[in-house]
Amino acid sequence: MRKTKKLKAIDLFAGIGGIRMGFESTGFETIYANDSDKKAAETYRLNFGDIHEANLFDVIAARDMRPIPKRFDILLGGFPCQPFSVAGHKRGFADKGRGDLLFGVIEILKTRKPKAVFLENVKHLKNHDDEKTFKRIQDELKKAGYYMKAEVMNSMTHGNVPQTRERIYIVGFRSPRTLMKFHFPDKMALTKTMASILEKGAEENYYYSDRYPEIYPKLKAAVKHRDRFYQYRRIYVRENKNGVCPTLTASMGEGGHNVPIIRDSKGIRKLTPRECARLQGFPESFLLPRTQANAHLYKQIGNSVSVPVVSRIAENIRIALES
Repeated sequence: MRKTKKLKAIDLFAGIGGIRMGFESTGFETIYANDSDKKAAETYRLNFGDIHEANLFDVIAARDMRPIPKRFDILLGGFPCQPFSVAGHKRGFADKGRGDLLFGVIEILKTRKPKAVFLENVKHLKNHDDEKTFKRIQDELKKAGYYMKAEVMNSMTHGNVPQTRERIYIVGFRSPRTLMKFHFPDKMALTKTMASILEKGAEENYYYSDRYPEIYPKLKAAVKHRDRFYQYRRIYVRENKNGVCPTLTASMGEGGHNVPIIRDSKGIRKLTPRECARLQGFPESFLLPRTQANAHLYKQIGNSVSVPVVSRIAENIRIALES
């Protein structure tokens, strides 16, 4: 019986490798990765090996795009979401160096012509600038020779992860027949609970106490239940009554008030980086650098993706390409 060759992927805006992990879990092989964030690249190397640490514009400016492999089957790109996010300034393509990086992806697609493309971003990309931004993306992919489908999915409904995380996923193929064979995965039951992601014996530095006079009195009054997630929103405490974590964000690395809060048997504390990684669906085998401050780890995890959702989409892409 003839053995099927692994489909080859390149991983752009790779971050800490969440998209790579999702695709490799279904049989894809990553042959190139790129990201300009030094701390994220450090985490990526620790888990996967080499990554080309450079700005994508600099890569494209190189003659013949020499760093980019000439032949691969799919381009993966969780391109920067801040220009389109409600949490950001929503400047879109006007955000030079971030919002317009997608045009670099289009340039690679035009030059290398892989069979497929996978893109991920915040759900608000679809409505940004009265849907003009999304229409522009559709038009640019069509000009590059790709037929696409897009869908907004939530980690808690499509990845069996107890986190509310809505993202838009864009999948494109050069063949319209292949596109017809592809379908986004259906919803699934949420069976994993808050308890399944919590660490036992979290270190003391994660706990709040009287040492935090500006925050602790508010938390003590509001954080009552041990089966719910909370958020300190600078002036008030928000309770998630459904037992599902609010969306993890990159700003978790910018201050303790942005990290989800829980109550356990010892007291009130924020989630650890490992717990946040679990909420993104990363396995226990995924390594978090001990040499990095937690602020960097929180940011990297908040910038990453829901691995189980990506894995389910990747499986359907593989089936469409191989059938």
